[in-house]
Amino acid sequence: MKYILIFLLLAGSVSRAFSQEYSVRGTILEAGTQSAMPFVNVLMLSVADSAQVAGMVSDMDGRFEFTRISEGDYILKVQYLGYQNFFQSVSVKSNLNLGNIFLKEDAQALNEVIVEARRSTGSQKSDTTMFNADAFKTMKDASAQALIEKLPGVQTQDGIIQAQGENIAQILVDGKPFFGTDVKTALQNLPAEVIDRIEIFDQKSEKAQLSGFDDGERLKTINIITKKNRRKGQFGRGTAGYGTDDRYLAGLSLNVFDEDQRITLTGLSNNINILNYSSDPNAQDNSNPQQGIITTNILGLNYSDNWGEKIKVTGSYVYSNRENVGIVNRFRDFVTADESDKFYSETARDVRVNKQHQADMRLEWNPNEKNRILYIPRFSARYETENSGFYGETEDGQEIINSVENIRTGYYQDYDFANRLIYGHKFGKPGRSITFRGISTLGWNIDDAQRLARNTFFEDGTEREEVLDQKITRERNGNSWQARVSYTEPIGTRGQTEVEYQVGNRKNDSDKLTFNVEDRDVNGGRMVIDTALSNVFNSNYLFHEVELGYQFTTEKAKLQAEVEFQDATLENIQEFPSATTLERNFVNFLPTVRYEYKFSPNVNIQLDYDTYTNEPQINQLQEVIDNTNPLQLRTGNPNLDQAYTNQFRLRFRGNNPDTDKNWFVFAQSRLTNNFIANSTFIANEPTEIQDGIILERGSQLNKPVNLDGFMDFRSWFSYGMPLGFIKSNFNLNAGLGFTQRPGQVNDAIGFNNSTRLSTGFSINSSISDQIDFNIWSRSSFNEVRNTLNPNLNNEFFQQRFRVNFNWIIWEGIIYRLDLNHQINTGLSEGFNANFSLINMSLGKKVFANQRGEISLMVYDLLGQNANVNRNITETFIEDIQTNVLQRYFMLSFSYNLRRFSKGMDEKTYEEMYQSNQ
Repeated sequence: MKYILIFLLLAGSVSRAFSQEYSVRGTILEAGTQSAMPFVNVLMLSVADSAQVAGMVSDMDGRFEFTRISEGDYILKVQYLGYQNFFQSVSVKSNLNLGNIFLKEDAQALNEVIVEARRSTGSQKSDTTMFNADAFKTMKDASAQALIEKLPGVQTQDGIIQAQGENIAQILVDGKPFFGTDVKTALQNLPAEVIDRIEIFDQKSEKAQLSGFDDGERLKTINIITKKNRRKGQFGRGTAGYGTDDRYLAGLSLNVFDEDQRITLTGLSNNINILNYSSDPNAQDNSNPQQGIITTNILGLNYSDNWGEKIKVTGSYVYSNRENVGIVNRFRDFVTADESDKFYSETARDVRVNKQHQADMRLEWNPNEKNRILYIPRFSARYETENSGFYGETEDGQEIINSVENIRTGYYQDYDFANRLIYGHKFGKPGRSITFRGISTLGWNIDDAQRLARNTFFEDGTEREEVLDQKITRERNGNSWQARVSYTEPIGTRGQTEVEYQVGNRKNDSDKLTFNVEDRDVNGGRMVIDTALSNVFNSNYLFHEVELGYQFTTEKAKLQAEVEFQDATLENIQEFPSATTLERNFVNFLPTVRYEYKFSPNVNIQLDYDTYTNEPQINQLQEVIDNTNPLQLRTGNPNLDQAYTNQFRLRFRGNNPDTDKNWFVFAQSRLTNNFIANSTFIANEPTEIQDGIILERGSQLNKPVNLDGFMDFRSWFSYGMPLGFIKSNFNLNAGLGFTQRPGQVNDAIGFNNSTRLSTGFSINSSISDQIDFNIWSRSSFNEVRNTLNPNLNNEFFQQRFRVNFNWIIWEGIIYRLDLNHQINTGLSEGFNANFSLINMSLGKKVFANQRGEISLMVYDLLGQNANVNRNITETFIEDIQTNVLQRYFMLSFSYNLRRFSKGMDEKTYEEMYQSNQ
């Protein structure tokens, strides 16, 4: 009886403890505009000692919800940089809805900063890094990209914008997607002067946002918050120019904002390698790729609005038409099973015309505070024509082994359609939720090509010639679907558990037919199918996953652990030229651990351990010979297994708002078993590899195989601080990377080990809108070691240095300079190109409001422009040099439209603009 009474007392106390936990929620709005404020700090403080009991940041809609608050009295504190703190006494006796909370701008504090001291550049809150746009001066008419590239920890690497060592995946404007995942288009169509604040963070998946349980799916995201007096009006830029060698440029960027309803139109036509029109005239080549001569025509539209109080919609559409004329010189040093040398050199010319339609949409419906529905469709269609040719030679360091001359024409069509539907429901009990997610994709490809190849084989002073006249068709159809349901339940005051089930299926059909053209004449000749180069193949991948997870949260720390059981079946069916079936089954356990700790409001660390599998794709499975290069054949492997990866990741962020010093550390390591690597067979004598297919001496057959031993490590460090004596910001960065790639050559397994050490710095001015400069440098030392062939051991060095300088000299006369210098050492002979690319212009602002500009520009003043790259794989080291845009002069005219707020004309705007200087 005593034990029964003790049990009943304990059960009663536990029951009372659970019943005394309630939720507290509300919405943060900006006073005056009443617009939602995301990423605002919301704290629950103890009345007795003001100690923090719970804390969080508001979501994209300004909403917050504490789900496990014990009964009692508290102080609610709401704080955000540049706004007055908000305090409210809260008595928690049941679930509370505090409604709308309005934050007022801290005008007095801002005035003090402006008069007495430098305004703080920003702060760090959890995983969100926030910056004040006004703390970074840019030129008039600068784009959002020009501003963002001044931020600490942000850089552009090989044309890709990175933040804190990771690629930016999407841009949000006031919490809403802007041009989908097209980061450059988004940043170049928004002027810097409309930006109030910038947040950089890892956006969690829709499912994690709905349930509160992190699933590890994150996108590095930039959210741009616009100034409240720039959310209603019309603004943009138009440019037209013509130059030497018939170079031309015409572009338009137009934004029509009416609070929540926002429309952006962008258009571009040029033959100077610009892929996206920029509203920033000061960035002269930030969107110019250095590969070929590109003619581009683009039309884009972005739309976002609130349909009533419960529906939010965003969408974008982009049409592009591009022609790329590329000339490539390629040199490969192959890995061999012994220490013999095998080299391949190639000169190619490739003309491709690509037409593409791409559309995406996001529809969000919140029928009430407990339910949320998201529908996200995407569609793309691509049409491409090819006219290419190349000449290649294989040699052993002493003599030519074989050569190929190849001409190819083709027409290719790709269609893809994807849908995501997500439903989330929160129950009355805080922390209890259920989420459903469905994904479906549909895609099909149609390829039609003609090729004529002349292969020559040299041996013992003789040569033999082979001519291939072929027609190749390929049709691929694929569809997939996934369904996932997850349920979360609170455990105690700080714990939460999740149970999840997911099932999915992916089907692919690939039919490749190759016809030899015999007795060719003016009528085309006779078509005979080549069964050795033809194949009809189907692949079916079905998986089931069950996951159990637990999350424990305190004021400063969060620990989450999960384990997933995965059962998958891969069925490969070949119907032609012979009927075969192969079925594989994979069973895996996939653990995950995540840990976050806040040392202070501005310093935090995140540690993640993840495991995941990668199933082979249809092009890796289909066992059909691809003789695009007759000297280097490729085929698939239906016996491939899943690859299993262990991944470790660290993120450490810190910011001192008093000194404006900041630091970021990122590190990631991957270990993969059954890595899908490349196996190369190099024929030392004529070898029959398949019925009717002879691999001549020096030729190769490549196919994917599973190998253990893949390792990858990369790290990145950044430190930033202000340089008050020149009103600039200084950033120092460094990185260390190591990759071990397994490969197989003639049945011998070896590793290509590459180490990369990089360092760099940048100095970004923040002086005024009359003068602006950016100095950027990055150097990297690379070491390559091969275990099969030490002759491939190599060290090479690459250095990039850039200066961007803009100066309004006098009375609207503006000078712009963009200098890029590149050094390469240790590459193959003929590829160690050192050059300077200098672009400059002289312009004059016109009209009373200086909204127009006439400019004369020169591109590549010294005529030294070049492009050299090195690629390292498990089976070869490759140096590539491509043709680039050469020197030209261009005279252009640009006009900026600025009209904000109802009834505000340009004169009123100009007075406002000058008063803010």
